[in-house]
Amino acid sequence: MKVAVYTYSSPESLRLRDLIIKGLDEYKIDYDEGHPDIVITIGGDGTLLSAFNKYEDQLDTIRFIGIHTGHLGFYTDWRNFEVHDLVASLKNGAGQSISYPLIEMTAKFSDGQVMKKICLNESTVKNITKTMVCDVYINHELFERFRGDGLCVSTPTGSTAYNKAVGGAVMDPHIIGFQLAEMASLNNRVFRTLGSPTIFGADNILTLRLKDESSIVLTCDREKWVLDSKRHHLVELTFEVSSKKIKFAKYRHTNFWQRVRESFIGDL
Repeated sequence: MKVAVYTYSSPESLRLRDLIIKGLDEYKIDYDEGHPDIVITIGGDGTLLSAFNKYEDQLDTIRFIGIHTGHLGFYTDWRNFEVHDLVASLKNGAGQSISYPLIEMTAKFSDGQVMKKICLNESTVKNITKTMVCDVYINHELFERFRGDGLCVSTPTGSTAYNKAVGGAVMDPHIIGFQLAEMASLNNRVFRTLGSPTIFGADNILTLRLKDESSIVLTCDREKWVLDSKRHHLVELTFEVSSKKIKFAKYRHTNFWQRVRESFIGDL
């Protein structure tokens, strides 16, 4: 087994990193940041998102473990005072894992360039200067013309993040699919959209074709692109369930609905 630790340079995170590396040495577990079997992140969900982005091309062989140093996160199962137990579980574990679906985003530009990205939480597209207009296609058939601030496409695990903030539904991560949520859509006698979150199954393809060239902001998890050039403007976005999944080491993995209750409802 080969283990890597991914963290930011805060004093607490570096302290935990040193404890983990010391524990790995005691248990004769190899440390390898290049091609690890397990990536341990220290911080919160944002740290894990960054680690996911770094190791995106190795998702088939990597399992993640998250240590949170602040509030409970949706991807972090261990606390900062449990480092010894975590390292011991690595030595005694049998390689179990739990996986969650991801979405693949394909962006096409006016100059012919194509960009592909894998999203763990969500992808958003917004117009920052005026109302965004785009045609929404489901399985290559026109469904509606959207007018509003923007659109959010999220994974099931990402449904509790920005998607929920813009009125999207919380999805069970055992559902292999993704979700589209509207941001401040215009709905009146002239302009109409469905006006509610839309959940797509595993075999569906969602296509967004933008109708103008003004300032567009495109995001995929923590990455952001500001696109305001008429020579290189965003023309089309396509979303579908990725063939890749993210895997978490199942030494101790908190139930998704328990996380939802603890994060948004609290003690009853």
